[in-house]
Amino acid sequence: MVEHLVLFKVKSNASAEAVQAMEDALRSLKDAIPGILEITVGANFSERSQGFTHGLLVRFQDRAALDTYIPHPAHEAARNDFILPIVDDVLVVDYEA
Repeated sequence: MVEHLVLFKVKSNASAEAVQAMEDALRSLKDAIPGILEITVGANFSERSQGFTHGLLVRFQDRAALDTYIPHPAHEAARNDFILPIVDDVLVVDYEA
């Protein structure tokens, strides 16, 4: 199994509706892209986050599923339409569990 962990720094002027749309778009990827076992996304509540406001965890069957996910049109649309317009920074970690 492969874990894909993404941390987002949402811009302070992003609307609640835009943040919700980003979360919804990310959750919808589970049904759109093969090989995804689970997706969770939510707002950070830790004070140790170094400014990262939201987290995403995607569990994949294997590395091949992650390789399918990254260039997939549904992922690119979520990134371009819902994430990039409201995010200042992103940190990604991928590892085998």
